[in-house]
Amino acid sequence: MRINDPMAYRRCDEADVMEELVDVRGRRILELGCGAAWMTRMLATRFGAGDITATEVDRIQLEKNLAVADLPNVTFRYGGAEAIADPDGSYDLVFMFKSLHHVPCALMDRALAEIHRVLVPGGLLYVTEPVYAGDFNQLMRLVNDEREVREAAFGALTGAVERGLFASEREVFYEAEGVYADWDAFAARFIQVTHSDFNLDEARIAEVRAAFERHLTPAGARFLKPHRVDLLRRIG
Repeated sequence: MRINDPMAYRRCDEADVMEELVDVRGRRILELGCGAAWMTRMLATRFGAGDITATEVDRIQLEKNLAVADLPNVTFRYGGAEAIADPDGSYDLVFMFKSLHHVPCALMDRALAEIHRVLVPGGLLYVTEPVYAGDFNQLMRLVNDEREVREAAFGALTGAVERGLFASEREVFYEAEGVYADWDAFAARFIQVTHSDFNLDEARIAEVRAAFERHLTPAGARFLKPHRVDLLRRIG
């Protein structure tokens, strides 16, 4: 397992990687840290997933998710990865889309032990994490520098493999394009959020805006965002 491999990237979207690595049809699925439920919706509609439980710790976002009326096979609920409110062996697949590094570092090992517990033997854990590299990362580190938590997340994954909880099945590096029409669109997506208080003063916001607008073109600001996907199989 590698935290980064600059020579291994492919240009694609998350959906392309998912289609290659997992089959979700008819599976019992848990998504931890579903955020605004974009990936939940993709699992439920485009990929034809079975029953999905999607958890979130941001109560404001959770209330919005609970109001979703067109995903009948999805159950939204409050909860963190370190304490999963389900019996042993409840799920065939667990997804964490860029959410493992948001688990408090001291609780990451517990979270992976919980995931192991609620997966059936041989069940799969699919984890996407942003890679700490590239122009978009240089911009975002002005908002919230995630180097330490991303390194901790990778360390927790490799530690879970070393302890014999999981076997590493595949590791995929990909770059997905992100396009933001203007500063307001970027700020709404990454600064004016309910899940975190970045405590940015006016001077830092001005610095972030200037850094963003250096990438702005008439077609918007375009970034290639590097990601790593780890597919792990539950042992035991």
